[in-house]
Amino acid sequence: MDFPVIAKEFRNGNVENIHQGVVCVIDKNKKIVFEKGDITQPFYYRSAMKPLQAIPVFSSNVINKYQLTGEEAALFTASQRGEDYHEKALLSLAGKLGIEEKRLVCNQSYPLNVAPKEKYIASHKPRRKLLHNCAGKHLGFLSYTKEKGLSMDDYHEMSHPIQQEILDYVSLLSETPRDKIITGLDGCGAPVHAIPLRNMAISYLKFADTSMISNKSLCEAVDQITQIMNSFPNIVASHQFICSVLLEDPNIIAKGGAQGVYCLALKKEKISIAIKVLSGTEHLWPLLVAKILEKLPYHNKETIDRLYALKDSKITNDSGKIAGHTEVHV
Repeated sequence: MDFPVIAKEFRNGNVENIHQGVVCVIDKNKKIVFEKGDITQPFYYRSAMKPLQAIPVFSSNVINKYQLTGEEAALFTASQRGEDYHEKALLSLAGKLGIEEKRLVCNQSYPLNVAPKEKYIASHKPRRKLLHNCAGKHLGFLSYTKEKGLSMDDYHEMSHPIQQEILDYVSLLSETPRDKIITGLDGCGAPVHAIPLRNMAISYLKFADTSMISNKSLCEAVDQITQIMNSFPNIVASHQFICSVLLEDPNIIAKGGAQGVYCLALKKEKISIAIKVLSGTEHLWPLLVAKILEKLPYHNKETIDRLYALKDSKITNDSGKIAGHTEVHV
């Protein structure tokens, strides 16, 4: 296994953190444009798998039947962070679907973002399942199983039809044989799959270029997912977060996952990028993605500038004084 250094953090000129990782960039023909590290190494998608996990509900009649808004439908793909607009959409979505909160297997949670979390605690409000950052995904699972007349009690088990269907989509879109896919348990209680990083990039390439998908209904679902994510970027993550910043660019489909996994693809250029930071950190994502986009080079400098606004190469202390810097090696 080859895990080279992709970033170093320095404080007053002295190295403080070294981050190893793997990077894979492919073109429309699935040929390698750039690679660093072992791109055949399997990694778990974590929440970067959410666009694929949303395919069953987007393939169904749920959105039309319950007259869901774009914000509500976007929650099926989201790692929402507990802002007021997230909570409002989640409550409305659960109400329209007629799904009781207790049915979600994900744990009770406070909002992820600091401001809404502090507000929630100050108001003496309890943790709740609907505030888990995967709640929208679970509502998508449950609404699909309800619509199809399937058991709702074990929707999170790998043996359940919806999880088997999702496994099929992961295999098909990533071009990974089912028996080569490694399945684990995600933090929210649902199955999560690991595949080689190159195959992860292939799956996102097809979200950027749905003409690569021969199945018409699957193509339509993937296209709708991409459109919804681009139309409601703050629902997918939140303001001042990398996923939302990238999705504001209509040419980009993007989603991050826990433990340092990040995937994105460029529609016009038909280029797909998959990243794994071995330390598991997320704070390097904006810098890494910005440097890779510059390396290509990507035409939309505004998107790159917005990434640098999220994470400067300068490291500052709590008072804003420069204490060090980050070097990116891609």
